[in-house]
Amino acid sequence: MAARRARWDRLAALVDRAAGKGVRSLSAGEIDELALAYRAATSDLAVARTRGEDPVILDHLNRLTARAHSVVYVATARTGWHRFVDFVVRGFPREVRRSWAPIVFCAVVTILSAFVAYGSVAADPANARALLPGMQLPRVTKALHDSNFGFDRADSPAVASMVITNNVRVAAIAFAGGMTGGLLTGWIILTNGLMVGALAALYAHAGFGPDFWATIAPHGVIELTAIQIAGGAGLVLAGGYLRPGRARRVDALTLAARRAGTLVLGVALLLCVAGTIEGFISPQRLSIPVRAAVGAITAIALLAYLLGAGTQRDEPRTGETPLPS
Repeated sequence: MAARRARWDRLAALVDRAAGKGVRSLSAGEIDELALAYRAATSDLAVARTRGEDPVILDHLNRLTARAHSVVYVATARTGWHRFVDFVVRGFPREVRRSWAPIVFCAVVTILSAFVAYGSVAADPANARALLPGMQLPRVTKALHDSNFGFDRADSPAVASMVITNNVRVAAIAFAGGMTGGLLTGWIILTNGLMVGALAALYAHAGFGPDFWATIAPHGVIELTAIQIAGGAGLVLAGGYLRPGRARRVDALTLAARRAGTLVLGVALLLCVAGTIEGFISPQRLSIPVRAAVGAITAIALLAYLLGAGTQRDEPRTGETPLPS
């Protein structure tokens, strides 16, 4: 006790300060000192138990090491809520930027197929059924806003839930399609583009073109972007076993599945936002310019989030060392 009392007291002082003001209140040297003192105290405890030391010493060391453990391990561990925030703020947008190539590919396929469908259906509305066989296409007699949102506003929560469920299902299929070598993923993305282009042409032919785009703008920007990201996730998954590189195929597939899983979880969150907008905001009787403006705002916000969030790592304050994740 005479030889080690000063070291134990120093550890207790560091633990008290870290417990009261947080681990980040310690300097870099003090953090190292805390870690070394904790390891030394656990060693002292083991020796004391082996030698059958005074119960008073054992009790003191037991309490000291337990408190130090809570600071060294528990206090620095991220809770579920912190992990969720970290995923939203950093993990998902970073993975989107990392996987930009397959996502952009899906976006290009969607845009090109939408243009082809729009041109074909604009020339002859009957072509819509040829482009989308088996799909129930509307007989356009009124604006899309009147067709889609003629429900009691009290039913908005149910409508939002239904929309979210359907969109998440489509995104999940696009993601899972990666296990078919990306063929099913490509088909989902292609069909989605054809559907958007064909519907736009049908409503434009009936004289409701501006209303069509203004109606889907508030929620559609997020929704369509989420589908492209889900498609990109499917292609990332496909690349894991089609192009493993020098890694074992199972290892490459495991890594690709983690990346794709990050993307598809983020997609689910985006679709929840889009579904909420579609259930509560899109049905409002707003003018076409206002609806278009809402769509522009969501587009800018989404672009800023995906391109800007998580671009910088948290920097420790002067005199601190980064804490382990």
